[in-house]
Amino acid sequence: MANPVDAVRKYHQDFIGIRRDIHAHPELAFEESRTAQIVADRLSGWGIEVHRGLAKTGVVGVVNGRQSGSRRAIGLRADMDCLPMHENNSFAHKSQHAGRMHACGHDGHTTMLLAAARYLQETRNFDGTAYLIFQPAEEGGGGGDLMVREGLFDRFPANEVYALHNWPGLPPGKMAVRPGPVMAATDEIQIEIRGKGGHAAMPHLTADPVVAAAQVISALQTIASRNVSALDSIVVSICSMQTSQLGAFNVIPDGVKLIGTVRTFRAETRVLAERRVKEIATQVAGALECTATLNYRRGYPATVNTEREAEFAASVGERVFGAVNVVRDADPTMGGEDFSYMLLARPGAYVFLGQGGGPNGCFLHNPGYDFNDDVIPFGAGYLAALVEDALPLR
Repeated sequence: MANPVDAVRKYHQDFIGIRRDIHAHPELAFEESRTAQIVADRLSGWGIEVHRGLAKTGVVGVVNGRQSGSRRAIGLRADMDCLPMHENNSFAHKSQHAGRMHACGHDGHTTMLLAAARYLQETRNFDGTAYLIFQPAEEGGGGGDLMVREGLFDRFPANEVYALHNWPGLPPGKMAVRPGPVMAATDEIQIEIRGKGGHAAMPHLTADPVVAAAQVISALQTIASRNVSALDSIVVSICSMQTSQLGAFNVIPDGVKLIGTVRTFRAETRVLAERRVKEIATQVAGALECTATLNYRRGYPATVNTEREAEFAASVGERVFGAVNVVRDADPTMGGEDFSYMLLARPGAYVFLGQGGGPNGCFLHNPGYDFNDDVIPFGAGYLAALVEDALPLR
């Protein structure tokens, strides 16, 4: 069977232009109207059936294979939104909108799925249906969850679903996939500690919430070190500390607000962490004559690849990239991903695609990041190969 990567290379330059245009015009969660229009126009221009409206700006393309006897379908998903951050690059296609940037490569993900769509429509070397899912609002908006709840898999009944994410830690031409958890659940915690403020020279007349906050921060680390098995994984990070009194060197404030995140892979560990955060915050603060209230907001669930589909994704990678370039034992990451909601609804796999250092050699969510255009044929060809191998012609 021919390698789709070679076919995609024939129109590589066209897709570099698309990718850079999307990069220059980043759009935040549920505001991806321009990007969605580009996607819809390209798909319809190639003769692909287009559906719009799921999760406000979502787009789904439908490509039918040469045969339909299998009665099976596969979903391929790409995210379209950007991050609310300023870009520090100086190249011609840098963001034209202050405070918005494609710093996670969603511009590249969208472009690779578009390139795969063109190839699949031109060749149709499969038996069944390919659903091309262009999803809004991955960066905190839960667009994947909303698409599923609005009937994504009822209207487009894929039997399995796959997604790619570029990974600067891997060189181009390599990929990584594994069964089980690959990304963590992403929960947010806000702890409000209230005490009694006063003069810093007379702390005995106060109930100091700053000292209580410091003790709470330290005690929260015992969740990982003393409550969770050393063979399990959890991160509890307090990332922001705000006092009710700013700028004065001699005033003990009335209150302190702590903001942070909890990351877990296992559902049981997630439940334990929520319980222990509340117990530690309230009881430690209480022991220091303060009070603590907790707002624990659950974010995305863990992204968990199903075993069969992860093995299938790896086998397709071996055909496309060569066995030596497929990493089957990469460590999971504590980052989060709302493709998790689609994996709760359908079996599938989330795959990391090597993109090397890219132009500036930095990692994701960095103001100097840019997607590596050299990997467009790799990602597009791999996505197309997933369809051809999952739905082979008879």
